[in-house]
Amino acid sequence: MTTDQAKPRNQSSSLRRALAVLDHVRDHADARGVSLTRIADDLGISKSTVLRLAQPLIDGDLLTRDRETGWFRLGHGALRLGQAYLSTLDMRSVAADPLRRLQHLVGETCHLVVYEAPDVVYIDKVENEHNVRMASRVGLRMPAYRTAVGKAVLAWLGEDDFQTVVAAGMPARTERTITDPARLAAELERVRLSGYAVDDRENEPEVRCVAAPIFDHTDRAVGALSVSGLTSRMTPARVREVGPMVERAGLEISRVLGSSRPSRRRPDRPRDDTSRHDPHEGNQP
Repeated sequence: MTTDQAKPRNQSSSLRRALAVLDHVRDHADARGVSLTRIADDLGISKSTVLRLAQPLIDGDLLTRDRETGWFRLGHGALRLGQAYLSTLDMRSVAADPLRRLQHLVGETCHLVVYEAPDVVYIDKVENEHNVRMASRVGLRMPAYRTAVGKAVLAWLGEDDFQTVVAAGMPARTERTITDPARLAAELERVRLSGYAVDDRENEPEVRCVAAPIFDHTDRAVGALSVSGLTSRMTPARVREVGPMVERAGLEISRVLGSSRPSRRRPDRPRDDTSRHDPHEGNQP
């Protein structure tokens, strides 16, 4: 191999190691930064190598080094890169491929919504392969309290958002619609525990939906995606199968939007979302 042939490979190796230094600072720096010694020890390289790799990053404002302590922090150039990245993101575009993969995987209608208190707004829909189609359409608004997508978002928002939804009214759409704020609060706690929400005939009499939240770069729930189907196909057992799939798709979209939320550890025994004690018992339609 000639010197000219080897040079690009060496440059590529140096670039990868420099990016490893940048990633380490991103993941481990606190308010003071992270020390040269820790970077070298954690990455298994010498301090002189860390300094050599870090210098172009400092020159490009991706890293900064404290003159007194010598510790490293992210530079303002990293913020500019992040802002430039976020400015190009559109949830519908980001979610398009995951939504279509999910639809092919489960064979039911999949929806994408954004949250506009106290409602959710449908911004994309991938139809099922069956003759019976869902009544939803892109642009449709629906109250958050009675939909799986709405509950998936509300479960991760604060008390003010919850009260906004309650104040807007919670009339019954079907005999299974949750109309009591306390019961809705209990339902949202179950959503947080399972990682996904279920609309068990609460919005349409013969339809079950399973939904999971989508988080933005601030880790705020800003939307959701769902799988919807007739109860004859979306049985309780099928809900338990589909729920984790929807949750994973939501996390995939969230990561592209800049969220740092980790995947949840799933309980040893899955929860039966539709055969549990009925949270709607006692509701008045």
